[in-house]
Amino acid sequence: MSDAVTEAKPAIAAAIIVQDGKLLLVQRRVSEGSLSWQFPAGAVEAGETFEDAAVRETVEEAGLTVEAVKMLGERVHPNTGRLMGYVACEVKSGTAYVADTEELADLAWATPDKFSDYVPYGFAPMVQDYLATAL
Repeated sequence: MSDAVTEAKPAIAAAIIVQDGKLLLVQRRVSEGSLSWQFPAGAVEAGETFEDAAVRETVEEAGLTVEAVKMLGERVHPNTGRLMGYVACEVKSGTAYVADTEELADLAWATPDKFSDYVPYGFAPMVQDYLATAL
């Protein structure tokens, strides 16, 4: 992705997907700063809401059809400086797989006891709060 297109980096929508007591995480082929494992996520395109982008990115990256159920909140990511919107999503159909082989190396359904193995610095506070009730 080229930064030449626009001075301002677009906002990023992240899909928080919980199923059967596990959280979907994807591994980027190329880390963004210290980010390697993360939620299915991507840039919000013109005319899209965070919810629309989270649903679209989940299909593009993990081949999973989800529905946005709740906007959890926004923050500027401490590692990347990007505006992030966190969206709780529910699986509607499909089985997760690495659909975007250019961007992703792997994916995992992580249990709460393994979160820190994947994301040692923890999740955004609003995501932590949601996962505490969802899992």
